[in-house]
Amino acid sequence: MSDHRPGAGHRALDLPEPGFGSAARAGAGAAGVVLLLHGGRADSLDPPTATNLAGLRMRPFARALRGDARTADVLVGFVRYRVRGWNGERADPAGDARQALAEVEEAVGPLPVVLLGHSMGARAALRVADDRHVRGVVALAPWCPPGEPVAQLAGRSVVALHDEADAMTSAGATWTYLRRAEKAGARVRGVRMPAGRHAMLRGSGLWHRLATDSAAEILDLPVPPGTPTGRPGWGAGPVDAADLRASLG
Repeated sequence: MSDHRPGAGHRALDLPEPGFGSAARAGAGAAGVVLLLHGGRADSLDPPTATNLAGLRMRPFARALRGDARTADVLVGFVRYRVRGWNGERADPAGDARQALAEVEEAVGPLPVVLLGHSMGARAALRVADDRHVRGVVALAPWCPPGEPVAQLAGRSVVALHDEADAMTSAGATWTYLRRAEKAGARVRGVRMPAGRHAMLRGSGLWHRLATDSAAEILDLPVPPGTPTGRPGWGAGPVDAADLRASLG
C-alpha cells in the first residue's frame, strides 16, 4: 500500500528553473517566491499524471509571472501533490503545500512567498497561509466550502478572482469566505471575472494578468516607471475585473 503521509519519500516542491536554488543561495537578489497550486478532486488517492490538465492549466500563469517586468526577479515554483484529491479531513494537498514551503526555505532561504492556487489548490493555499513566510494568497475560482477556517489568514493579503458563471465552485461562497476572512484580520479583495467559468480559458489573458499583478502587489514589488498605480481599494467587494483592469492601464 502506498504511503500518502507528507514527507514519506515525496518531494513537494517542483523547481523548473535551474537557477532557483543556486541563485538565491548566492544572494542574487530574488524578490520573493510564487508557488502555484493546481486544482484536483474532492476525493481521490490516485497520483496526478504528467498530463494532468489541472496541472497543465497553471503553466501559463507561471509564464505570465516570468514575463512581467515587476515579477522578473521572483522565483516561480509548483507544489507537487502526492494524490489528486482533498480527501476530507486528510486535506492531502494542504499537507503537500506545507511541505513545499519547508522545502522552499531549505532551498532559497527566508524569502517572502505568495501562494497562487486554483480551485482545490486555492483551498490548500488558504489553509496554509499562516506559514511565517507567506505574505498572501491569490485564489483563482477557489473551493471555499461553508465553515472553511479563516483564522489563519490574519495579517495576510487574499485576492480572489471568480467568474459568477462558474458551475464547479461557487463565487457566492468565495465572497462570503472573503467577508469572514476580513473580519478575522485579513486584507482581502474579491474580483468578479467576466468570463472563464472554472477552467479560466475564455478571457485567459485577463486571468493571467490580474493574477500576476495581484502577486506583485502582495509582494509589494516596485512598479515600473510610467505604470498606472491607481486601483480599487481593499475589501471583500467584489469589484468588477473591468474596473481593476482600467486602473492598471
